Amino acid sequence: MKPTLAYAAQNAKTPLAPFSFKRRDPKEHDVAIDILYCGVCHSDIHQARDEWGGSTFPMVPGHEIVGRVAQVGSSVKKFKKGDIVGVGCFVDSCRTCSSCAEGLEQYCEEGMTATYNGFERGTQTQTQGGYSDHIVVNEDYVLRVPESMDLQGAAPLLCAGITTYSPLRHWGVGKGHKVGVAGLGGLGHMAVKLAKALGAEVTVLSTSRKKEEDAKRLGASHFITTSESGALEKAAGTFDFLIDTVSAAHDYNAYLNTLKRDGSMILLGAPEQPTPVHAFSLIMKRRKLGASLIGGIKETQEMLDFCAKHKIVSDVEVIPVQKINEAYERMIKGDVRYRFVIDMASLKNDV
Repeated sequence: MKPTLAYAAQNAKTPLAPFSFKRRDPKEHDVAIDILYCGVCHSDIHQARDEWGGSTFPMVPGHEIVGRVAQVGSSVKKFKKGDIVGVGCFVDSCRTCSSCAEGLEQYCEEGMTATYNGFERGTQTQTQGGYSDHIVVNEDYVLRVPESMDLQGAAPLLCAGITTYSPLRHWGVGKGHKVGVAGLGGLGHMAVKLAKALGAEVTVLSTSRKKEEDAKRLGASHFITTSESGALEKAAGTFDFLIDTVSAAHDYNAYLNTLKRDGSMILLGAPEQPTPVHAFSLIMKRRKLGASLIGGIKETQEMLDFCAKHKIVSDVEVIPVQKINEAYERMIKGDVRYRFVIDMASLKNDV
């Protein structure tokens, strides 16, 4: 068992603070990873504050992990000491259900094992995440990070990147398509970059006119300020696809109306309350409303390789772990362009 430094929430009401615990020694198929960087996802806040329910404490958040292999188990074939690797939102699954067999482990019928706020399969041992200096993961759930990538910007690809890449690929977005991206945050800015790289013409829909310059810099050709009167009505029938990354309450019907006949609106954001959908918003133009959850291991590796080829990483602000509580408050206010990433070397400052 290896002593591990981390930042953890002791309960839903207290700030994250220094915490130490022990990781298991690598088993024969495990990879031990020294964590270099960990992205900060908004779901970290939801779970650390038990806003979704079911949180277990103490909790070490973090599922956008980039690090260096420190040790491999005796039967590991895919990695060696010194490799730069990544770990995303889950670290295990049943491996036998139809979803796992198809490389869609995120939809595991028994439930995927979350990187944190979960339990190792068949045990009562909590999984603890990437706000730590070290992690041990089975080799089948570890990703190879291309050497050419900026590691700080690569970390959020393990969640924000795959969360947007997977639906773009599943729905076949490509050259000649008009794609709307609702919301320009951690997910939205990745959706713009990836849809552009796939050949689509991209429009950003945002409540804030202040984000127009950024949207164009990231690759959008057009910008719609949704808070302006009549803006969505003017965009009626515009898009083949609409990627909705907004987690705040909003009118799905108004956004569905921006789709062409046979267009698809794909939900990535998750508002806390149910959102009404009128049947005629779909019926009259044979539109479709769908959703997507991260991606499987094979597709996540494909995404990393695609991003390396197209020189895509997240726009990040790197922080020491000691500023994580401040970062949470700034995220809630939308004060980040567009993802916080923790330099995990800063943990040593608390020793």
